Amino acid sequence: MERFLEYATRHPFLLGGTALLALAVLAYEASRARSGGQSVGPMDAVRLMNQGALLLDVRETSEYEGGRLPNALHVPLSQIESRAAELGKHVARPVIAYCELGNRSRMAGAALAKVGFSDVYHLNGGYRAWKDAGLPVEKTT
Repeated sequence: MERFLEYATRHPFLLGGTALLALAVLAYEASRARSGGQSVGPMDAVRLMNQGALLLDVRETSEYEGGRLPNALHVPLSQIESRAAELGKHVARPVIAYCELGNRSRMAGAALAKVGFSDVYHLNGGYRAWKDAGLPVEKTT
């Protein structure tokens, strides 16, 4: 303890910088937790899907009918809380929420956390990023 006090008195700027850095890391982690999940790219999403993750399409019906990721469950963002019982059977699985560009899926992550999901991801860039990566999509026939 004496050595720490000596260090602190001799290097106050280094100690202050370290404290600020620690606070910034804590603020970032808290922000990420409130955002409702972690952002993943298309290739990381494929890896999670191969490990059993559920794909959740939170776009509106007209967008969903235009094309979707394979085997995605469609629950528009506005219906997540009202369909919590239906979603509850998947609560033990990781969930990857996606929308058209990635904005609504962040909000969906927070809504999913409210209804009990703990392992939530959102697809960075959304459906468009998936298509741009050349990955398969399903169309309504």
